[in-house]
Amino acid sequence: MPLPASATEPVTIRIGHSPDSDDAFMFYAMTHGKLEVAGLTIEHQLQDIETLNRRALEGDLEVSAVSIHAFAHLADRYALLSSGSSMGDRYGPTVITREPMTLDAVRGRTIAVPGLLTTAYLTLQLCLGKDTPVVVMPFDEILPAVAEGKVDAGLIIHEGQLYYGDRGLHKVVDLGVWWYEQTGLPLPLGGNVVRKDLGTEMVERIARLLRQSIEYALAHREEALAYALEYARDLDPGLADRFVGMYVNEWTVDYGPRGRQAVQTLLDKAWEAGLVPRPITVQFVG
Repeated sequence: MPLPASATEPVTIRIGHSPDSDDAFMFYAMTHGKLEVAGLTIEHQLQDIETLNRRALEGDLEVSAVSIHAFAHLADRYALLSSGSSMGDRYGPTVITREPMTLDAVRGRTIAVPGLLTTAYLTLQLCLGKDTPVVVMPFDEILPAVAEGKVDAGLIIHEGQLYYGDRGLHKVVDLGVWWYEQTGLPLPLGGNVVRKDLGTEMVERIARLLRQSIEYALAHREEALAYALEYARDLDPGLADRFVGMYVNEWTVDYGPRGRQAVQTLLDKAWEAGLVPRPITVQFVG
């Protein structure tokens, strides 16, 4: 007797992640047929992190990269996977200005930020206060806007953290350093989530696949990096390699006890400061 169609047709899993070198590196094995995915059709959808955050609010994607800040709004619908974190260990989103400026001098000035659900913005609020005036811009427009004097200051993420000085711009504060000084912990910027309604078996399978993809890339670094360079936005290969190493490493394979503590601490402090809608007890899958 033939199986019903629902038992034989592949299950489509849409995975949202950023079109940048570290995410490309992380998902290389999945995009290049290096893993056994029988019974699944995997679609990768590449969008900036704030767009992915907003889509996750709607429960649109089965799996997605999201900001840890956004996860505070998503925990009822999505579980946080143990693999796939982007952790800033004494480095992270950086406030830059056109002219040298102290942190106190920046207070009250308008800062361009890459999205209101980004962890970068959440950490900026923890540092400078929830009433910090901001303007939202696509992440790749912030550095040029600061250089051209269109905004007083900018909060940069992704590769811009490595080359803003080459453009004659100045660091006010590295929020990854600031966070470490406050807590002694790395700054958990982003993670990967899976929709809970997929069921326990599928959620656990996706968790295994993501971990395997990261482990494959780390074990075949040169091969995966060659692919990741396609998403490095003309970054020098040496800097691209450095950037990938900053955000795809042992933290990415698994948060570990300290990484888990960092996520919980960030969300606890955000709740205490009135920056997230409710307290979250974080549960990790995988």
